[in-house]
Amino acid sequence: MTLRSRVWSVSSWTGWARGAAAPWHVAAFEDAHRLVREGSFEAAEERARAVVAAREGVWGRDRRPVTIWQARYYAVAAAILHGRGSAVSAELDGLIVELEQLAGASRSLLLRARLFRAWVLIDEGRPAEAKAEAEHVLRELARTMHLIMDWDLELSALVCMGDVLCASDRHPEAETIARGHLPRAEGQPATGLHLLLMRSLSGQGRHEEALAESRTRHPEHSPGVDGAYELAIAVALHGLGRDDEAREEALRALTACERHLHPGHQRLGEIRALLTCVAPA
Repeated sequence: MTLRSRVWSVSSWTGWARGAAAPWHVAAFEDAHRLVREGSFEAAEERARAVVAAREGVWGRDRRPVTIWQARYYAVAAAILHGRGSAVSAELDGLIVELEQLAGASRSLLLRARLFRAWVLIDEGRPAEAKAEAEHVLRELARTMHLIMDWDLELSALVCMGDVLCASDRHPEAETIARGHLPRAEGQPATGLHLLLMRSLSGQGRHEEALAESRTRHPEHSPGVDGAYELAIAVALHGLGRDDEAREEALRALTACERHLHPGHQRLGEIRALLTCVAPA
């Protein structure tokens, strides 16, 4: 063991003694994050819940709760991305209440949790409540800009607000958000904004423009958006009366979703509804 690794070990144990995440907890969170990126959502949730169980054990009860909050966040986030938001909705609500105790930059965890709540509310057909959540996150980010400089979080909140607007049939406003922020976005936020732009255009009946947008970018792949691009393209093709092509694209979307997403995922429901519309006579 080198001196550097020995110092790291001592500092890790000191932090753990004061209530910080133990090194094995940090490793568990890294594993959960990797599993989410790979689309292994159930395995990611299980990994995070193992930390919850450990922290709720005899030896973890008297320690600061931040680690268990992080673990619960990873667990519910994995479940929501998998498409099981309704199953963890009550747990997420309770977690958000507990996360209100966080201060300073640590409150970014609270804001991310509230965005997940907003997306669950959208899926449950409650856009007004989802809008209140997204607006709260954006106000909090504006108020704490000197503490929380997280552009990806801000862009995620804007995508969420755009999704709320689309769910409320306010597609021109959603288009404004997407076009206004796409130039500064990269990675997953750029993917979210581009999908938002395509949905907002189709929502206005501008299907040719939505289809053209699908050819302008090569989105960053993530299992959480499996099938979303194919679905957006299929919706545009259906709007143009090109139902044979729309059916092929929708079937591709279905295949993509079935690789990683839960059968009850909202996107799968949308794809099946579209397939019913474009079924051969």
